[in-house]
Amino acid sequence: MDNYILQVENLKKYFPIKKGFFKKKVGDVKAVDEISLKLERGKTLAIVGESGSGKTTLAKSIMRFYDLTEGKILFDGKDITTINEQKLKKLKQDMQMVHQDPTTSLNPRKKIKDILEAPLLIHNMGDAASRLKRVKELINIVELPEEFLYRYPHSLSGGQKQRIGIARALALNPKFIVLDEPTSALDVSVQAKIITLLKDLQKKFNLTYLFITHDLSLVRNFADDVGVMYLGSIVEYSDVETLYTHPQNPYTQSLLSSIPVVSDDEQSMLPKKIPLTGEIPSPSNMPTGCKFHTRCPFAEDICLTSPALLETEYGSFTRCHLVEKINKQKIGV
Repeated sequence: MDNYILQVENLKKYFPIKKGFFKKKVGDVKAVDEISLKLERGKTLAIVGESGSGKTTLAKSIMRFYDLTEGKILFDGKDITTINEQKLKKLKQDMQMVHQDPTTSLNPRKKIKDILEAPLLIHNMGDAASRLKRVKELINIVELPEEFLYRYPHSLSGGQKQRIGIARALALNPKFIVLDEPTSALDVSVQAKIITLLKDLQKKFNLTYLFITHDLSLVRNFADDVGVMYLGSIVEYSDVETLYTHPQNPYTQSLLSSIPVVSDDEQSMLPKKIPLTGEIPSPSNMPTGCKFHTRCPFAEDICLTSPALLETEYGSFTRCHLVEKINKQKIGV
């Protein structure tokens, strides 16, 4: 158990749907629906899926921004499922988050120095001189000049703002960082630099990452393991190399087959194109049985019953009744 910094067991996060004058509960938005996962120290677990699949809600539930509907979270061997506000504040020294949009996550009225110093002040760490020293260390760690400390966020580029967001997350020397689509608002050339920086910081400080993304093209050279989410559930869980070489779930295959490529050699490494019909259903009105069956080109009557997450011959786990039949036909593999 000491190898795992994070263990999530049967996590559910439902948001009640209320209607009428008396706000009577009429249903639930099942944003996260019975997810279990483990994350080794110093490793990166990527959670991948379309918008609306529940990735960010899962991350915020793990960070304890939300109270859980059901389930259990162990962090660093301690149960943090129902800890009080005082203990939660102390926990934040070890758990931090880098947000998706660096522009909205930085206070436009504060100088960069004040933004980086804020976590130290909140946790009553050091005096003014030691805090300034730490702030200068942080901006050097993310490879920005110290003169930026006296600028406001609007004067920085998107990539520079995200470096500040990363520096802020590092201020308290955390063990674990949630990266919530940290490059999705950036240009492709800047994305690569931010990913390289994050990898370097992970090695330097032995950080553990939970990487939330919709972009599978970023995952292969960054993550160790991957969980593919669809409508609040994990439909495939695998080490990163197995996911790319032997994807088992039709939904995973469809995501991989949609990765943009620039050469025939790259195209030959991807699964055959699997077109999806329609939009992802609403988590307030889940399909019965397999949640993916309404869009899956291979769906049969058995898909109206719920599949379990079962181990495959490759050591990965997938949630699909038809995986053996699909692979025997060599469709999408």
